[in-house]
Amino acid sequence: MESPHTLAGQFLIAMPALTDPHFSRGVAMLCQHGEDGAIGLLINRLSEFSLGDVLAQMQLECREPRIAEMPVLLGGPVQPERGFVLHTGEGHWESSYRINASWSVTTSRDILVAMAAGEGPSRAVVALGYAGWDAGQLENELMENAWLTAEADARIVFDAPLEERWIDAAGLVGVDPTQLTGYAGHA
Repeated sequence: MESPHTLAGQFLIAMPALTDPHFSRGVAMLCQHGEDGAIGLLINRLSEFSLGDVLAQMQLECREPRIAEMPVLLGGPVQPERGFVLHTGEGHWESSYRINASWSVTTSRDILVAMAAGEGPSRAVVALGYAGWDAGQLENELMENAWLTAEADARIVFDAPLEERWIDAAGLVGVDPTQLTGYAGHA
């Protein structure tokens, strides 16, 4: 059970001062957050693969061009060989984690089998790898103004062009990140 102060289901939006190449201008969907740390998936980094490539590598046939052409995202630098499906709705998959009432993340092969057959979740993105934070690390980064947070928005995850997701996500809290300085201060 997540603590009442969890940020699961929130976007982490990189501030301009965050220059780590994995996260610069990044938007991550937090899937888990608690006293032991946090796990999230970047939603605005394109991998070199399409879903058809991933399915073929898993020896799954996909006859649906719309599914085969779906881009696969780089979810983060940790375990880049591992796949994650971020989706709305619960579904009945072997290995799903319910983020909140709106979102789930699934790591089992059965969801990809269903997607290849055109029977997967109606709204989903596939990512390779994830971003992870040790206990207290994310809280420290938030105090250092490395990230903004905002309630995750399905329109941004599924509909916004990748190159617009950072600005669109910051816009959820009324910020234009291109107008911010690349350094932070404390009063």
